[in-house]
Formats: sequence, C-alpha cells, structure tokens
Amino acid sequence: MGFDVLTRDEAAAISAPGQTKSHYAPRASVRLNATDWQEGEARLGFGDVACDLNLSKEGDLREAAANLFEFMHQLDATGRDHIAVSPIPDVGLGLAINDRLARAAADG
Repeated sequence: MGFDVLTRDEAAAISAPGQTKSHYAPRASVRLNATDWQEGEARLGFGDVACDLNLSKEGDLREAAANLFEFMHQLDATGRDHIAVSPIPDVGLGLAINDRLARAAADG
C-alpha cells in the first residue's frame, strides 16, 4: 500500500480529506448533470426519473446527501465504466452535494 507524501505547506493547506480535489473518486468515470442516459451507464438519479439508484425520489436534498456516498459506491461496484448523475439543484445543501460530485468526477 503506497502513501502520498505532502509537503509541509500542502499538509497545512488541507485540514480535512474532503478538501482535496478528488476526495472520493470512483473507479468509473462520472458524468454530471445528465438529463439523458447513455447505453451502459450506471444511472444515479434525483427526483422523478428512471434510474438504477435514486438519491431521493421526492427531491429531498437531505435524503440525497445521506445517500450520496453509499449509492456511488454501490454503482461503482457494478463494474460499469461510467456513472451518470442527474442534475442536483445548486442551492442550499445541493451546493455541498454538487461539490462532492465534482470532486468524485475529478481526475485527481
């Protein structure tokens, strides 16, 4: 198991793991704000949409936040190469959800 070595300045700038560019990066690539599904994608929905897993069918941002990492892990474990994520409103708690999703989609 390898470990990344940070300089003292880098370590001081990061006070929590969630502050890194790619906090949780699934093996699969992540496509954000998907309003349609492409063949072979694992589909992470939000609201009234057909999908593999739905963060919140009712559009509840608290429920979506609570389900986010578990559902991303479950979809990543399917072995599909791509995960598409429905748009999440960019207000209130949705800002934090979208930030986490952007970090999951980052290349590291």
